[in-house]
Amino acid sequence: MARLDRPYWIEARLERREGWDESRYPFDIPVVRTLDTLAFHPAVTFLVGENGSGKSTLIEALATAWGFNPEGGSRDHVHSTRASHSELHAYIRPVRAPQRARDGYFLRAESLFTLATYIESTGSGRPGQAGLHEQSHGEAFFDLFENRLQGHGLYILDEPEAALSPSRQLSFLTRLHELVNTRSQFIIATHSPILLAYPDAWIYETSSHGLNRIAYEDTEHFQVTHNFLNRREMMLDILLERRDQNGDDDG
Repeated sequence: MARLDRPYWIEARLERREGWDESRYPFDIPVVRTLDTLAFHPAVTFLVGENGSGKSTLIEALATAWGFNPEGGSRDHVHSTRASHSELHAYIRPVRAPQRARDGYFLRAESLFTLATYIESTGSGRPGQAGLHEQSHGEAFFDLFENRLQGHGLYILDEPEAALSPSRQLSFLTRLHELVNTRSQFIIATHSPILLAYPDAWIYETSSHGLNRIAYEDTEHFQVTHNFLNRREMMLDILLERRDQNGDDDG
């Protein structure tokens, strides 16, 4: 089966209409304030950025605008423990391809417990959705990813590496590629240099300057990890000496 040559979700357009107020959250975040249109790759689009840069706010809004539950799951999941998502989704207009996705899922590591509880309470017997509470966090997350996602779908993932060991992240790449080759499209927010290495993906970096396309080797995630692994002793000496100089020792 060939991968998609045109995405299910072509682009997201932000509509600055009544209620849009750049003096308050989430409209005051630089990535939101400066963004008009976000185009997606037919296979994999990554969002990267420092904590607090708006990456998770944006991907949560994208998922909600597409029709997913803000706390995760498929489009028919309606559970809610606390409505903490922003109103940004109401200002995002999806530009969809004529060909519709057969499957879809919003998978976020931080709300997996509440998603598993909802699935358990509704008695869902779909593959990858049984016995999630009887597994570790990482096992349950990977079970959902490996068995629930069926292909021919649009899948939005928020920091999947938070639940996965480095070896599991490598397995994640294998399964990701299998799903891409069964005509699936992914939008993923991540900090993982392992996941970001997926070939030919588009990488958008959120920062205080807004949102920009960036090459894998130019991401801070790659550079910091690469420098640390290649200069571990030197970097540890610098970091720990700096800590001691800041007065954190017992003297």
